[in-house]
Amino acid sequence: MTAALSGLRVIDLSRVLGGPWCTQVLGDHGADVLKIEPPQGDETRDWGPPFDDNGDAAYFLGTNRNKRGMRLDLGTAAGRAALLGLLETADVLIENFKPGTLERWGLGYEELLRERFPRLVHCRISGFGATGPLGGLPGYDAVIQAMCGMFSINGSEASGPVRIGIPVVDLGTGLYAAIGILMALHERSRSGLGQFIDMALFDVGLALMQPHLPNYLLSGNEPGLTGSAHPSIAPYDKYPTSTCDVFIGAGNDRAFSRLCQELEAPALAADPRFRTNADRLANRDEMTQRLTALLAGQDGDALCRRLLSAGIAAGPVRGTAAAWADPHTGHRGMAAGHGEYRGVATPIKLSRTPGTVRLPPPVREGS
Repeated sequence: MTAALSGLRVIDLSRVLGGPWCTQVLGDHGADVLKIEPPQGDETRDWGPPFDDNGDAAYFLGTNRNKRGMRLDLGTAAGRAALLGLLETADVLIENFKPGTLERWGLGYEELLRERFPRLVHCRISGFGATGPLGGLPGYDAVIQAMCGMFSINGSEASGPVRIGIPVVDLGTGLYAAIGILMALHERSRSGLGQFIDMALFDVGLALMQPHLPNYLLSGNEPGLTGSAHPSIAPYDKYPTSTCDVFIGAGNDRAFSRLCQELEAPALAADPRFRTNADRLANRDEMTQRLTALLAGQDGDALCRRLLSAGIAAGPVRGTAAAWADPHTGHRGMAAGHGEYRGVATPIKLSRTPGTVRLPPPVREGS
């Protein structure tokens, strides 16, 4: 079966997470991705434990399947010549060198690549871009989370500001990069020309501050720590039950009324303090106390299944192992494998040309 991106050739010079995440998405859907590592290899090969039998960390394995591998020292003339040879038949080049590095090697987009490879789409991922007050400076996921306000809204009064436990900026940058590459390729089908894509983690960090930045821009009020609650919806929070914590999201007045019916407390929905979402936000503490009392004796898993069946978004708070063992995980085909490789499958479900795992991650040299 021909995959959606069959025939697309991608040269991947990126390391760590944002770039490799992007190219894994492309590779899952048929792109021929050649991952070129520096002589010392992608540093995430050593970001463990756990490690596989070849000595590669799970961190690396989770972001580099469906890629062929090789190593080049671009600091040498021979390495640069080899890269230029590979670009002769490439559609996409993605890299995350510090801005100015390729230019220093004589491989800059404006200086060489645009003219020599006019159809090439060149995507650069950097911390802050090449220009401006922070241009060219190093940026990492947690640093960008801190600078873009994510720490300031994540956590509780007890914890204070904390890092989001998933590298959302790196992952978001990888996904935005994949979207940008596909946009540029679509435009190339009309113009015949490639272009340069300037992806900065800082920009993505700001873009992901939804709804907190839009709320600030409209109201002028800075958001605070949200804990598990939503700043604009109530109830949308975590609650304890007799068996586990659950998360309930009653996103509108009808859902709140239905929730109260399921909890055998219809008077709660009729209370003037809780009648509309604005009322519930204004009286969040009182509403939370009432709901907590109603939920305290419930079996969390059974309650969530009942609420879901009634059209109310709810789910038990689980650990990683329980989430992976959920029968729905298997039903959705989210377990991917190739030989001894096990991973999380692509969530992009195309009906005619589904993504597949054709290649395990490139093995460590010498293994």
